[in-house]
Amino acid sequence: MTAHAPTIAFAGIDCLDIDVQVQISSGFVGFTIVGLPDKAVAESRERVRAAFNSLGLALPPKRITVNLAPADLLKEGSHFDLPIALGLLAAMGVLPADEVAGYLSLGELGLDGSIAPVAGVLPAAIAANAADRGLICPGAQGSEAAWAGDLEILAAPHLLALINHFKGTQVLARPEPRLAEAEPSSLDLKDIKGQESAKRALEVAAAGGHNLLMIGPPGSGKSMLAARLPGLLPSLSPAEALEVSMIHSVAGQLAEGRLLSRRPFRDPHHSASTPSLVGGGQRARPGEISLAHLGVLFLDELPEFQRGALEALRQPLETGRASVARANAHVTYPARVQLVAAMNPCRCGYLGDPALACTKAPKCGADYQSKISGPMFDRIDLHVDVPAVSPADLSLPPPAEGSAEVAARVAAARTRQLERFARLCPERNIRCNAEADGQLLDEIATPDAQGQTLLSEAAERMRLSGRGYHRVLRVARTLADLDHSDTINRLHVAEALGYRRIMPGRSL
Repeated sequence: MTAHAPTIAFAGIDCLDIDVQVQISSGFVGFTIVGLPDKAVAESRERVRAAFNSLGLALPPKRITVNLAPADLLKEGSHFDLPIALGLLAAMGVLPADEVAGYLSLGELGLDGSIAPVAGVLPAAIAANAADRGLICPGAQGSEAAWAGDLEILAAPHLLALINHFKGTQVLARPEPRLAEAEPSSLDLKDIKGQESAKRALEVAAAGGHNLLMIGPPGSGKSMLAARLPGLLPSLSPAEALEVSMIHSVAGQLAEGRLLSRRPFRDPHHSASTPSLVGGGQRARPGEISLAHLGVLFLDELPEFQRGALEALRQPLETGRASVARANAHVTYPARVQLVAAMNPCRCGYLGDPALACTKAPKCGADYQSKISGPMFDRIDLHVDVPAVSPADLSLPPPAEGSAEVAARVAAARTRQLERFARLCPERNIRCNAEADGQLLDEIATPDAQGQTLLSEAAERMRLSGRGYHRVLRVARTLADLDHSDTINRLHVAEALGYRRIMPGRSL
């Protein structure tokens, strides 16, 4: 008899059906797992054996063969422990084979029979619901699976509880979906004195989802401004929360199985490697740009990042997805992020200050900024100077307007954009102006006659690329939305052009 226990393998956030086939036959006593398992799957044999022993169950003295079909697909991860154990219990006659075959299962077994959390329960639950199957998962992740729909969910903390449920001596209640509680933030724009131009740029970036680069000397408040951007952004919608949480589930970063409610904010150190930023590694895991999907990716000390790592971000920033190609895997993760970067104007950080600048100025500024390629700069919509704060500014009382007032304007602008895109292109699921392109951008962001004249003259003088030209239009559209204006006028174009200046030592 061959018992079947369905499970899944992951290709990005997509799920591939895997049939765990268990056969107990006559022959030499042994326990063999075939079907291209990796090291973690091959070690399942010992974890399953120890878990059975802790329950007082002995493996039959026969030849046990476990096949993970299809056999030509690499199987990775410890989540195969539970389906292998269930298939073996069905083959031994402990559990009804037809009922086990009706569930998709995943989980890691402890030596005492406990079922430990694994990555990917949320996408697995969605796949099980689509296939009209139930789901068996670790007890700690039942609330995560409950968001997938009305499928039957058995969230068991221990293998014994699962056996008792199938035998009718214990009932595993269906878990309730839970949402991660949004912790109140103590970060407020009122904490920042001065820097009114930078605050305005931060508001524009939040309203339209635009990429932002802040340049200024050390201690001018660049990191403080970036840290307060999440407080200006609207909360995730239910569909967005599910989309973001699926990525974090695959990465094993959903705490207590709770769905995310706030937009992610990722701030990797400048020593981060290319795979950690874009994704990859032996198992092609999501990188920081995917973990920041529909949120903010903050790169502090931008020129200090590895040149190759920054260049690898160029395509995901443009397309909104990160494709990882390896010899044994080719996966794609969503990566629609808002990039916020900060940098000093030069190595010493005080370019333009005669009292503090080094003796190599201004050449040191051009050399330092040349670490960032022109195409990378071209993908950033807003460039803003953040000058040093004077002691006079620091002695002023806190500003009257804080994050709450700015967030209200941002929310109103975002609502206008959502309504516009839902009316013009409901099939494309565009969320903000930064995602508009092609004919749609021409339709929503064409300036009036005076604005178009100014844009044409400035584009020729500033030698804007085609990408730069369109990014100016997107920013101008956001400025008009903040003004509750249907028309983009000359003032909107002028301000948008002001954020796209020619930097020292570089022509954008």
